[in-house]
Amino acid sequence: MLKIAKERLNELYAKINESMGLFIPVKKAGEVNYAVWGEGKEVSLETLKTVKSPKNAFFPQTETMMKFKTEGKNIEVVDVRKDYVEEGKLFVLFGVKACDYKAIEVLDKVFLAEPVDTYYKARKDAMTVVTLACSRPEESCFCGVFGIDATAPEGDVTTWLDEAYLYWQANTEKGEKLTALVKDLFEEGGEKEVAAQKEATKAILAKLPYAALNLNRFKPENLNDLFDDPAWESLSEACLGCGTCTFVCPTCQCFDIRDFKTHEGIMRYRCWDSCMYSDFTLMAHGNSRTTQMQRFRQRFMHKLVYYPSQNNGLYSCVGCGRCVNKCPQRLNIVKVIKTLGGKAND
Repeated sequence: MLKIAKERLNELYAKINESMGLFIPVKKAGEVNYAVWGEGKEVSLETLKTVKSPKNAFFPQTETMMKFKTEGKNIEVVDVRKDYVEEGKLFVLFGVKACDYKAIEVLDKVFLAEPVDTYYKARKDAMTVVTLACSRPEESCFCGVFGIDATAPEGDVTTWLDEAYLYWQANTEKGEKLTALVKDLFEEGGEKEVAAQKEATKAILAKLPYAALNLNRFKPENLNDLFDDPAWESLSEACLGCGTCTFVCPTCQCFDIRDFKTHEGIMRYRCWDSCMYSDFTLMAHGNSRTTQMQRFRQRFMHKLVYYPSQNNGLYSCVGCGRCVNKCPQRLNIVKVIKTLGGKAND
């Protein structure tokens, strides 16, 4: 294991940035989100949860897919994917928490399944993920319910941070390459400190209010009973359909594709969409989900039943708690689990 003094972290960022792009939690206008690192930017590794998840680095909120140039009746299709795979486009995603890293696995099963989403894959292939263990989990956290260890996140490199040092452990070939790039800045040591931090954090996690949420009822064989449960009406009646929960969620993958005319031709782009919107999946005949209750139910049935039934029990929720913190009506997946999951016979 390696370690670097906390006051030297800017040297580490600069060293990485010499040869690779660096996406890292940055504080701007009072909020922390992932952004491209640069001299003078206020990095905030101490922030437990960025407002939006780091998925924006490889599944952007808006993304150009292709361009069309027209001249008379001739149409030229311009492939923009090459911009993602140039050697200079390699990048490091730094400071990813265990829940957000697990969310990448959820997204992989969507975008890397056949037919492979080549836009997502290009960015994913170019990315080295440096995760950061949690040491101060919040009351809204419940990643442990989904089997995630917040004290030892996976990733190409795993790091731990305390008051004095950042501790560094390479896990993969990508991680070893990155380590070789910056190793001169590090010194050996940190095993005892990391072990102590893990133990202390696990003690906190065990006491969190949502640590014992019951998922037993959320199984494929209970699909019809869950779908028809009358509790959905009361659970959803205050929902505004604002989509906040979907935009802060690290596993939501819905998007829309549109064409836009520019002075240079036509640009096709995609942008995040939300199953909570009344025009989501709108077709010529109308919408198959006509009420907010139906849209609310769709979101949480997908997270807890539909997705895991198709992916060997992997839930499409990682317990990050962003929806718990951000919903203006205090509606979230925890309330759904408590109301419906609590009926399990165990």
